[in-house]
Amino acid sequence: MQSTPPALSDTDMRDIISDHLHLEGPLLPILHALQEAAGHVPADATALIAEALNISKAEVHGVISFYHDFRDHPTGRHVIRICRAEACQSMGANALSEAVLAKLGLDWHGTTANGAVTIEPVYCLGMCACAPAAMVDGKVVGRVDAARMAKLLEEAGA
Repeated sequence: MQSTPPALSDTDMRDIISDHLHLEGPLLPILHALQEAAGHVPADATALIAEALNISKAEVHGVISFYHDFRDHPTGRHVIRICRAEACQSMGANALSEAVLAKLGLDWHGTTANGAVTIEPVYCLGMCACAPAAMVDGKVVGRVDAARMAKLLEEAGA
């Protein structure tokens, strides 16, 4: 179970940024470190990163928004990612996704009202032979049908 990380202060974010400035191409490591610490890349971090790397805030935002793994908002305690790639679609992932989103009353990237589960799309988990696939808190699960998804959601507290 993931726990909700504490909010980061400017000092915390500056410390994380400075810990990575010695790296070649430090932007991605900084973003990963901030997300690891806060559960997402806080909006306030954009200006701090831009200043530290002498790049524009737009460049930082562009990288955050380009990579699907970076989040600009907090997630639920559990993140369930449902594969949306072709193999999973051919094995029922679209119907599974629609049923999950309807059951929880969410859109993609939405979090349940109790903060337990966030549902995200993912575009290939490398589990094509076991489609449809999902990922629950970083653990890949194959051959996910409605019954298995219901159990995963129940275990996650959705």
